[in-house]
Amino acid sequence: MAAQFGRRLRRGATTTAVAALAVAALSASQAPAIVSGGGDGGKQASGSSVPDGDSASGDSSYHTDLPPLNTPDKPGASIDLPSSGEAEAGIPASVLAAYKQAEQTIKGTDPGCNVPWQLLAAIGKVESGQARGGRVDDNGTTFSPILGPVLNGVGFANISDTDNGAYDGDKTHDRAVGPMQFIPSTWATWGQDANSDGRKDPNNIFDAALAAGRYLCANNRDLSVKADLDRAILSYNRSQEYLATVLSWLEYYKRGSHEVPDGTGVLPTDPGPLDPDGPGDSPGSDPGGSPDSTPNPGPSDPGGSPSPKPPKPPKPPTTTPPTTPPTTPPTTPAPTVQRLEDAGTGTLSATAGGAFAERVTVRGEDAKGKVVGKVAVRFLIVGDTDASFAGGGKKAVVTSGTNGTATAPALRAGEKTGEFTVRASVVSRTVPAVDFTATVTERTADAVVRTGDKELTAVPGTEFADSVALKATNKGAAAPGVAVKATMIKSAGDASAADKGPYFKGADGQPLRALTGLKTDDQGVLVLPKIFADDATGTFLLQIETAGGAKVTIELKVAAPA
Repeated sequence: MAAQFGRRLRRGATTTAVAALAVAALSASQAPAIVSGGGDGGKQASGSSVPDGDSASGDSSYHTDLPPLNTPDKPGASIDLPSSGEAEAGIPASVLAAYKQAEQTIKGTDPGCNVPWQLLAAIGKVESGQARGGRVDDNGTTFSPILGPVLNGVGFANISDTDNGAYDGDKTHDRAVGPMQFIPSTWATWGQDANSDGRKDPNNIFDAALAAGRYLCANNRDLSVKADLDRAILSYNRSQEYLATVLSWLEYYKRGSHEVPDGTGVLPTDPGPLDPDGPGDSPGSDPGGSPDSTPNPGPSDPGGSPSPKPPKPPKPPTTTPPTTPPTTPPTTPAPTVQRLEDAGTGTLSATAGGAFAERVTVRGEDAKGKVVGKVAVRFLIVGDTDASFAGGGKKAVVTSGTNGTATAPALRAGEKTGEFTVRASVVSRTVPAVDFTATVTERTADAVVRTGDKELTAVPGTEFADSVALKATNKGAAAPGVAVKATMIKSAGDASAADKGPYFKGADGQPLRALTGLKTDDQGVLVLPKIFADDATGTFLLQIETAGGAKVTIELKVAAPA
């Protein structure tokens, strides 16, 4: 199909009826074009809502390529089914991984939104042709910025500069930026750092895809509901034609898509303002000229003869040599990941509340053991634990680099001790998962002392007037959250619990001479419950022991009144 690049429709210069006819003709012919949106939005959104009249792209231009269609021979059959195996169904690896990662991230933070990755793919197709066919580096950043037209009110919205040219290079007016085409003012509110590189970059497909997903989920939308889905798409670009185009790609991708190597995705027929250096000439251009073309006659020479010039002799007939259709060189299929391997993960161990020094690292390989890059790997924390990845989640999706390795975000231990599992698996493929065992150990102290030196005394049958306060340290620093055991021992040589003398009271009011489950506070300090004396008199010993083995023994004296 020899698709033609359509004329850009300008708001205010074309009536609604003409626009509708143009869209109908476009739909019938499958002709791609870039058209402007239908509104004057672009004001900054705030919080998690999108005010009416705003749009993510500032209603900038977009590509109107439509999915390929099957045309069955059977009369009256539907022509709404996309053909299988079409090149247009291929999505570049990094771009596809970004869409799927965004879907998983939002599923964990906003499960009620139900944003499908295919919707992000549909918008990415319409906005930038999937980041110009996947022309991104190993981190997912486009090799050069993708910029929409200047929003100066000529054919598009009029949006004065909001970023001092930081993103779009224009200090007078804004331009939509990046593979998901955010205007700078909207990016200032919705920008994300999805690849954990410390930057919110609209030219990075991972950052942009997550930002687009969160923007579509604004206003508590549930995108499994048709009305909310339509509102979400229209909030991106307030044009009914835009809505129809995105929905057509959404349905197409839902019916089937496949991964292709970065840089090999199908480009729009003419990238237009989104890629001034890209392939494709303007409609009707003939840079090389035609062998049969003749220059237009110039103005008549006022000093020349008025008599007509003799006609040119006819050209001899020429025979056009038969043309041989160009052949497409065979392509080597992209390697497919068949297994994950441990790529040198060390021992996963941390103290409660602390950070794990090691991070889980895996490597994707094909059936012959060769590394496979650009693989979306899901890391999942499994088991009875309150440990989490950096940022608080229990799952993360990371795309491996060209060396095939993917490293999980840093792990942080919770307060629950014991073992749990970190599981690595390939997103959307039945590749065996790899499990790693992680261990959380209890907090410890290497020293514990009593704070204060006042003698602890009591009369038989009464309580001790002064409380016992302790401080635990580890390597000279306060040791918070350390478990402490307090025991009234029989003697210095026998650390078993005594059967007489001072005691604590249990919840039922009965005597207790051993307490467990005590913990130091944020400063490493612990104040023991009140201590009572029975009828026995003499000097008794209270032993304090912390997790880690630090001990201190305190004397308690019970004597009859003088």
